[in-house]
Formats: sequence, structure tokens, C-alpha cells
Amino acid sequence: MKVVINLYKKHKKTVDNYILTAIKNAPRDYIEHADELLKKYAFLQLVYSVDESFQQISPVICRQSKERFNVGSDKRHYFTKLELDEDGFYISNPYIHYRTGKASITVVRKIGEIYYVFDCNLITVLEELRLIEYNSTHHKFKQVVYLLGSGLLVAIALALLFYGGYKFVMIFFGGDVDFFHDIFKAIISATLGIAIFDLAKQILEHEVIFHTFTRDETREYKVLGRFLVSIIIALLIETLMVVFKIALEDHKEMQAAFFLLIGTTAMIVGLAYFYKTIIGICEVKEEQ
Repeated sequence: MKVVINLYKKHKKTVDNYILTAIKNAPRDYIEHADELLKKYAFLQLVYSVDESFQQISPVICRQSKERFNVGSDKRHYFTKLELDEDGFYISNPYIHYRTGKASITVVRKIGEIYYVFDCNLITVLEELRLIEYNSTHHKFKQVVYLLGSGLLVAIALALLFYGGYKFVMIFFGGDVDFFHDIFKAIISATLGIAIFDLAKQILEHEVIFHTFTRDETREYKVLGRFLVSIIIALLIETLMVVFKIALEDHKEMQAAFFLLIGTTAMIVGLAYFYKTIIGICEVKEEQ
């Protein structure tokens, strides 16, 4: 939400003029025409009115309901620092709306002895002015897809962790077991489980729980780097297991183990180059 607020401050004059023009062009009996206003202007979240003694005299009119229980309540604390301009308007600083949890501003217009209060969704205003690219339906669809995908990854990660734990327990309480083979299986399962869970956590945190309107170039690379590190660790463990098994059973297959070691080493070198170049460049850009 910090991104939205900063963008609003950058284009404050344009956004304010857009909202004020919409309110000026609407019928002056805002409460009577509230349903029409909310339907016409998507950025409006709610409308209500307050008299000159700062008592609420109308229900809070939202898109889905009209709340009458606040009628007659004292709104003086909201108007203590109210400074109207020459046209009778006041625009608040950006804040997080208590109903929607989204960045919002409140516009107050005084006509005669009545104050009309309009809560406006900043994201919707910025979208209508083409200052951000945001589509709520598309965003919700992406959230559902990411949620399902990350949920499946979490299930796979848990399955791997439980399997690793099962193999570890069977080493001590099972019957005929291959100690080295089973212990390495347990380690590999646990390592892959942690790697996949970490990937799922990153997706949940950045695409489902929190969404940003700016693109962080380093985040995706760092997630990929951490995932590759976990995979390489699992491969190294698997390589050691193969080397030990060949050394104990069939020395003729040692060449295969040697090529496996070379392949794993190449992956480590590639990962080191990846960190040095791509992530290093991104971090320099961030500092600038």
C-alpha cells in the first residue's frame, strides 16, 4: 500500500481534480442519489452526511447496504482539523480504510449547513486514470491459481518430510534395512521437502498474502537461488550415496560416479556465477 500512497502523492493534483470534478458534476442531493453515485463512480466506497453540529444525519450508504445504526452519532473528532477550501471541499491524507483495508482518502464537501462525506478507493482512482495497471478480477483469479499451486507444493513438501521421517524411523525399528541407503533417502527427502516448502512460502507471501504494484527484480532471482541451493545440496547427498555404494559394491562403475561428481560441481560453479552476475547487478541497481 506504500506504493499506492506514494503514487498518489506524486500525482496528487491530477487525482484530486478528477475526484472533485466527479463530485461537482453529480446531483447536489448526494444522499438521495447515493446509489446512482456509487454505481457511476467505482472509486466511491461509501457516502453519508453530517450536520453543522457534527451529528450524523444520514445512514452510511455503501454498495451493498445502508447502515442506520450510526445515525445521530457524534462525528466531531473527524472534523476537528477540517479546513475547507474556497469551493467548500476538504481532502484528507491517504490512510488504510477500516472496511476494505485498501489505501483511501476522504473527501468532504459542505453545502449550506450540511457536510457530505465521500470515502474514495485510491487504487480504483489510479486505475481509472491509467496511473497503475490493476484489474481486480484478474488479480483475484491469479491469487486463486497461486493459492492452489502453492497449496499443492506445500502438500508435496509435507509428503517428502513425512517420508523422510518414516525412513529414518524404519532404520531403528524396521527389519532388514540398508542403513546407508535409507539414511541418505531420509536426508534427500527432508532436503527436497524444505526446498519445495520454501518455494511455496515465497509464492504465498508475495502473490497471495501481499501484492505489490512494483516489480522487485531481485526477489525472483533470490527465490530461484535459494531453491537451486537446496536442490544442489540434495544432489550432493545423492552423489555421495552413489559413490559410497559403488566403492563398497562395484568398483567398475566408479567412472559413472566420477561424471556425477563433475556434473554436480558444474552446477555449483554455475550457481556461483549466477549469484555473482545477475543478483550482484540487481543489488547494485537497488542501491542506486
